[in-house]
Amino acid sequence: MVYERIRNMREDKDLSQEKLCEYLNCKQRTYSDYERGKLDIPTSLLIALADFHQTSIDYLLGRTDQKTPYPPSSKKRS
Repeated sequence: MVYERIRNMREDKDLSQEKLCEYLNCKQRTYSDYERGKLDIPTSLLIALADFHQTSIDYLLGRTDQKTPYPPSSKKRS
């Protein structure tokens, strides 16, 4: 499901893989493999995709159908 969601969100913004890869700083071939489910997406890239699409990682992973991102945590990391 994650693969389908990241592809659909990219296509909804009329972005090519190449343009999105410029933002993500990854190779188009690698990103294509993520969208096709041939490679697992690294956590750092999931975070970047969620930030770019202004959604939550849970949405990208199919754990929720709520596209709205979570509010920032008020807890400070130590």
